[in-house]
This record gives sequence, C-alpha cells and structure tokens, in this order.
Amino acid sequence: MTKKVAIIGVGLTPTRTRHKDLTHPELTFMAVRNALEDAGITIEDIDAFVYGSMDPFDGIVAPEKWDMDAVGGAMNKPVMKISTGGTTGISTALAGYYHVASGMFDVVMAVATQRVGMCIDAQQVLNTCVCPIFERSFGGNAIAVGALQAMAHMAKYGTTEEDLARVAVKNRKNALNNPYAHLKLDISIEDALSAPIVVWPLRLLDCCPRSDGSCALIFATEEKVKEFGIDNPAWVKAVGYIADNYYWGDRPWYHFWDSLAMLARRVYKMAKIHDPLKEIDVAELYEAFTIQEILEYEALGFAKPGEGPKLLKEGITYMDGELPVNPSGGVLSTNPIGASALIRVAEAALQVMGKAGKRQVPDVETALAHGWGGTAQYHGLMVLTREKP
Repeated sequence: MTKKVAIIGVGLTPTRTRHKDLTHPELTFMAVRNALEDAGITIEDIDAFVYGSMDPFDGIVAPEKWDMDAVGGAMNKPVMKISTGGTTGISTALAGYYHVASGMFDVVMAVATQRVGMCIDAQQVLNTCVCPIFERSFGGNAIAVGALQAMAHMAKYGTTEEDLARVAVKNRKNALNNPYAHLKLDISIEDALSAPIVVWPLRLLDCCPRSDGSCALIFATEEKVKEFGIDNPAWVKAVGYIADNYYWGDRPWYHFWDSLAMLARRVYKMAKIHDPLKEIDVAELYEAFTIQEILEYEALGFAKPGEGPKLLKEGITYMDGELPVNPSGGVLSTNPIGASALIRVAEAALQVMGKAGKRQVPDVETALAHGWGGTAQYHGLMVLTREKP
C-alpha cells in the first residue's frame, strides 16, 4: 500500500544572473541547509537523496559529483541523479516522493541546482533538444516553440500581444514580494509592449531569464512527520507525468496543450478534483514565456480553450483573485532551468504550509505545481494539500 507522504522542509536560495560569490557546491549546500533548518532536522535524519541538474546548462560535466559533499553523499547514503530537461525539477520531486511513498525510505531530500551563468549560451544548448536531422537547422529552441504557440493561439482565438503583456506585468510584479526572485520589475503593459522583439510575437519581457539558483525539499512518511513534530506539512495528494511526441512539427497542440490536459485529467481524478478553478487555491505554473501561462490555464481546466486571456482581464489569476497563479513571480522572474520546476513545488508547498511571507495567499488548502521540459513535450504535476489525504 502506498504510504502517505508530506513535504516537511523547503530550502531556497537567492537567484541571480550569476552567483560569482558561490561555487556550485556552496549554492547547493545553502539550499540543503535551509531545508534542514526549515524542517528542524539534521542531515543524519535523511535516508537518501535525489539530485537534479541539466549538466549542459552548467557548462560542466556531472555536477552531482562536485556537489556530493553538499548533499550528504559523503555519508555513504544513496543518491540518484535526475536529468529530464526543463522538467528536471519536478522529475526530482516525483522521484523523491516515490522513494518515500513506496516504503523504500522514510525521509528523502530532493535537491536541484543550476548555474546557467556558467553556460556560454543556453539557447545553443536548447537547440540540441530538437531532432538533429529534420529540425535543428531551423534554430528550433525554446523561444521558437513559445513563439509558435503564441502565433497559433492568436490565429485560432484572436489572442493579442496585450494579453501576453498582462501575464508579464502580473508575474513580474508578484516577484517584488519574493526575496528569492531573480527579476523584480514593476512594469506596465505599455512597458511590455514596447520591449524589443525576440521571436515574434514574443518580446523581451515575455521571456524568462537565465538564472543561478538551488532548491531543496524534504519528503517524509506520516510516521516521521509525527516523530519530528511537524505541525504544518504540505501533504502530497496526487502526482503525474506525461511525455508527448518528440518531433515538434508533428504536434497539433500549438494552440492547445492537449498532453498537459490529458495529464491534468489523470491527476485531478487521483486528487478528487472536479472543478479546478473552484477547488485549487493557488497554482505555481512553469511559464517560461507569457503565452504558456495562458495555454496552461486552458489545459488545466481553469478556462475553456481560447478563454485563458479572460482570466487575466477579470483579475482571476492575480494575487487578490479567485485563483492566484504564480504569486512567486514564476519562471518569468526566476529560471535556474534544472531547478525551476522544483521551485514550483517548493513555492506551492510554502503556500500550503503558510510560510510564503509577503507572497502568501490567504487560507490555502490546495496548491498545484507544474513543470514542462524538452521541446515542451514533457509535463509533470503535483497536488499538495494542508489536510492529510
């Protein structure tokens, strides 16, 4: 029988373009230490570690070997390496969860570190995600995929550049309340619309940064939650992962993320969620580009296809709205790529635990965390609740 699992500790680090003051292990150790202090336990209480990183974005090979002392590897405890593109963070979280839910371990730490500031050019790395024979020569990287999504949604539903700008304004202002965020900008729609074009229709403020940062989470069994005296854990209620077609030219989903919608249906069934807009209190979504938050609204059932922009116009996904989305500022504000999706889980957990500080949404009972990766063909979801499932 699957064990009940909760997140009992969250460790985040400040993020920036490049942490010149810290080495890779030092940045990792900061997140690990913060998670342990948050849970009120020691490194000796951890049974195993799951480590996530996308090596090419660090510009070094096998960073987990460099970071072993920082994550407890010197204690001769099991360590698993995870690397699944942009979903690395949520894959790391899922691996940590499953190691505990299966009964293999009682307490597992999931940690992901990425220092994109050490990489010469992240977009050249992203270009290697696509098929080297049929697609790479077109310069198919993450920004190009986001631009295709935006153009398709505009053509199908009449979405405008102003709709995209609303996402940029909302999330970047939310980041002002997040002490760990990389970009903290108080901008207007006019600012977003006048920013330079990167790949039309995406402008500079429609795009995520490249960040250095680390994140650590501690997963524990129900018995360990009691033993450690944790009063306000974030319980894992449902999880899921899905992979779509590798060839981005063969997908019908540019105007609608059907693979994410399929995954959401499975996860909602597991979580007994029937009306996500009403039953989810806060969502941390992986929106590397503004259009993707709109697509995620629709795929996750917050809005019907083509009606995602209405949620922004009506203020529903703002901090004081019915379903706040990305109160942390999201990936648009902070993007240590291999850790970004783990940060989504961390921020969702903080909301459920009531520890999100100035970015706290009142009375959060249920939170949703999401990550995507590859050429947007991978998705992961995790539902966290205040009440034990």
